[in-house]
Amino acid sequence: MKETSVWITADDREYIEIAKQQLKEQRKELERFIRWHPFFLVTLEPYHCHIEDREGGKIPEVVQRMIEASSKFGIGPMSAVAGTLAELAVEAMHDAGATHAVVDNGGDVALINDREVLVGIYAGNSPFSNRIALRIRPSSSLIGICTSSGTVGHSINFGYADAATVLSDSASLSDAAATALSNSVRGDTPHTLPESFRTISHVPGIKGALIIYRDVLAKWGEIPQLIRLNYKG
Repeated sequence: MKETSVWITADDREYIEIAKQQLKEQRKELERFIRWHPFFLVTLEPYHCHIEDREGGKIPEVVQRMIEASSKFGIGPMSAVAGTLAELAVEAMHDAGATHAVVDNGGDVALINDREVLVGIYAGNSPFSNRIALRIRPSSSLIGICTSSGTVGHSINFGYADAATVLSDSASLSDAAATALSNSVRGDTPHTLPESFRTISHVPGIKGALIIYRDVLAKWGEIPQLIRLNYKG
C-alpha cells in the first residue's frame, strides 16, 4: 500500500481484514494531515502542533502518537511512522477479539501473542544477520519490537549500526527509540556501543535494546532469550 509493506498474521482471517482496513484508514488520516502540514513529513526535529489542525478537526491519533514518541528522543515524527501504523493495526485486531496478532511493517513489529513467537533480526552484511532471533513468550499485552539500521534500507539514518533493536510496550515508542539508538552508533570502535544506550535508557517504557555492529552484539536492559537460527536464504 504505497510505502507501507506489511506482513500480517492472526488467529483468524477476519482479524487480518480488520488490520488491513485499519492500515488504510490510518494512512488516509496521516496523508490528509501531511497535506495541510507538509513540514511534518520532512522535519528531523521534534514537531510541535496545536490540538486542532487547519481544517478545524482534532489531530489524528496516528499523528499524535508519532509526535509523542519521537519527541522523547528529540527527533522528527516520521521516525515513528511504521511502528505506529503497526501498533494501531494490532490494537484494532485485539479490540475485535484477537488473542494472537502480529504486524511486521518493514522490520517494525507490533504483536500480542498467545503462543511463543520468534522474531528474527536482519542486520545487512553482519554475520549475525538472519542468524539470531528473540524468543517472545506469550503475552496478552502489546509488545513493540522495532529495528533501525544505518547500513540497510532507505530511511534517513545518521549512524553506523547494522541493526538497532528496541523493545517496549509500544511499537510507536520502540520505532522512534530504534531510530535514535541507531543514529547514536558511531563508526569508530565497537567499544563505544554501550555508551549509545544512554540515548534511550532514560525514557520510561523502554524495556531493552540491542545493537549489532559488524561482528559485535551489545545488549542493554531486559532482552528476551536470543536463539540461533539455521536460516539459509
